[in-house]
Amino acid sequence: MLRLSDVIEAFIKDMLNTSQDGVLELQRNELAARFRCAPSQINYVLSTRFTIERGYYIESRRGGGGCIKIMRMNVEKDDYILYLLLNAVGDSLSQTCADNIIEQLSENGDISDRIAALMRSAVSDKAIDAHPADRDKIRAGIMKSMLVALLSS
Repeated sequence: MLRLSDVIEAFIKDMLNTSQDGVLELQRNELAARFRCAPSQINYVLSTRFTIERGYYIESRRGGGGCIKIMRMNVEKDDYILYLLLNAVGDSLSQTCADNIIEQLSENGDISDRIAALMRSAVSDKAIDAHPADRDKIRAGIMKSMLVALLSS
């Protein structure tokens, strides 16, 4: 059974797919009323499902029902991977952020489902047998190495 967050995400993605320029403007309160939820639920979906790592850029304006502008980044594979290397993956990378990057690469068709599974496995907390304070640093190094390998393939 789908959770409300999944339903809201699918609705927004469908609307983005039907927009001509990959840009969508929404009213937070109208969306919350449509799904009979609190506006904070909409904020949660936007902040966790429509991130830079997943290939989206969001502008939010307060007041007047909270206008939200969602833009899908439209970049070529190599440009996106290069962007990730230079901007998204710093000296430290959380498990969630790594999973988001891998998911977006998979959704874009840049990697197969099998490669995505291998990448997720390589950057998982379970695979990185280190002190918790060091895991995110090690994960960032592993992710950068994998992205460089994708660029060179």
